[in-house]
Amino acid sequence: MILPIAFALMLLPTGIQAGQGGQKTAATIFPVVDNGPVIKPLFITKPGNFSAVRGDTVRLPCHAVNIGKYIQAWKRDIAVLTAGKVKLTPDSRIQLVGDDYDLEIVRVNINDSGTYVCQVGAYKPVEITHSFLVKVPPVIERITSGGLVEVKKGTTIVLECKTSGIPPPTITWTRKNNLVVAGVKSITGSSLTINQTTRHHAGVYMCTADNGVLVPVTKEINVNILFSPEIEVERVLVHAGIGTETQLVCIVHAYPPASVRWFTDSMRLENTEKIRMENRGSRHSLIIRDVEEKDFTNYSCEADNSQGKTKEHVILSGLPLPVVFKSPSTSQTRDSFNISWSVNSFSPIEMYRLYYRKFVPGGELDPSPPTRKAPKKYNQWSTSLAHKEWTEVIVPGDGKEKPQIHEGHFLIRKLEPKTEYEARAQAKNRFGWSSITDAFKFKTKGMDGITLDLTPEPAYNSQESPRHLEATAGCTQIYFLYRTWVYPMLFFILAII
Repeated sequence: MILPIAFALMLLPTGIQAGQGGQKTAATIFPVVDNGPVIKPLFITKPGNFSAVRGDTVRLPCHAVNIGKYIQAWKRDIAVLTAGKVKLTPDSRIQLVGDDYDLEIVRVNINDSGTYVCQVGAYKPVEITHSFLVKVPPVIERITSGGLVEVKKGTTIVLECKTSGIPPPTITWTRKNNLVVAGVKSITGSSLTINQTTRHHAGVYMCTADNGVLVPVTKEINVNILFSPEIEVERVLVHAGIGTETQLVCIVHAYPPASVRWFTDSMRLENTEKIRMENRGSRHSLIIRDVEEKDFTNYSCEADNSQGKTKEHVILSGLPLPVVFKSPSTSQTRDSFNISWSVNSFSPIEMYRLYYRKFVPGGELDPSPPTRKAPKKYNQWSTSLAHKEWTEVIVPGDGKEKPQIHEGHFLIRKLEPKTEYEARAQAKNRFGWSSITDAFKFKTKGMDGITLDLTPEPAYNSQESPRHLEATAGCTQIYFLYRTWVYPMLFFILAII
């Protein structure tokens, strides 16, 4: 073995110096002296960029022709690795393989990254250069607070993810079963900042590092937001019937988890045969069996934890639910409208109040109808008030115990053609009146281009007898005829004369 190495060293320039680790170094491999014609070596292999994952094997090619008696060599920087068939580096992981003078490195590590030169020592040395990169899979070295963060509501938090790898990994933040922030599924960056935290920011945040080497790696950070209880009442007003079973529900959000209690007025409630309290997660229920009239009262749910205390109220009532209008928004006639509705009530409906008026955008002085027992009369000749005050009609209820959904209707007459109106209503059972509905708008049909200047009729008093109402309606029809046709015709004849 000593003789081949000595022979290879004789072929190197006389200025060889010892490199690090005992390796020989030289800037150039000189050609062998030959009296024959000089043949120029030529590389078939092209320069390239190579990479391998740490621990793998890489093979750097070097295929040359017309070498003749010249010597091929591999260098890294100024260190000569091989000369001819002789390996000069003491690194056992490096060796020549194949018939084309390829250089193989096994179990590569990050120190093997760099440039490798394959050279033929002709009169003017020729060479090719390969770049080699050892890739390292991503590693998450450190995350904020070891993966558990607890802060008070309103605090700004910064989540960090320290990583390493070759090439440097890209860090992506996501959130398990949720968005990272409103409308955003993921955010890229080494840190994630959340300002003015609320309970909605609590959850599991995931830091994922990926550099394309092997598989991405992920670590989780649990974020807990400390806050006083927040209560959402499922229904502020709960309707029930005598003898039925009902439940009042409060949705309680809190961290740490809150203790929840139920009260009626100021008395704390306990589980009995009649009353039962349940909770499933954040949903807390008060179940009342066999409802009695005395159960129609105010209830409250109170929640407290180390961060504070909160209370919300629920009303259990036997009143009807708000009336729901069912009519289409456009009438089939020019001067009337058949308005219909339904209402949910456990007790029989005794009567309805129906309010209607001409709709005047932006001109309302009294946006809500009166809630008195009898409608207020107004001057039938005052058109300005007619646009702003409501006409009230009392409609009898069906008086039936069942079905629970009750229906009613009323034909509104003597309306103006091609005009928009609004209506509201409420229902009454033995426990009182329901709340008044929001405005329902409807329109009458046009008169084929004919416009009539009509003044709405005065509201009827709900305490008047049916016969009186019929008589009033007859007089109103005569008045309507005179105002519409007779008076205009007389004025027209007088104008001609």
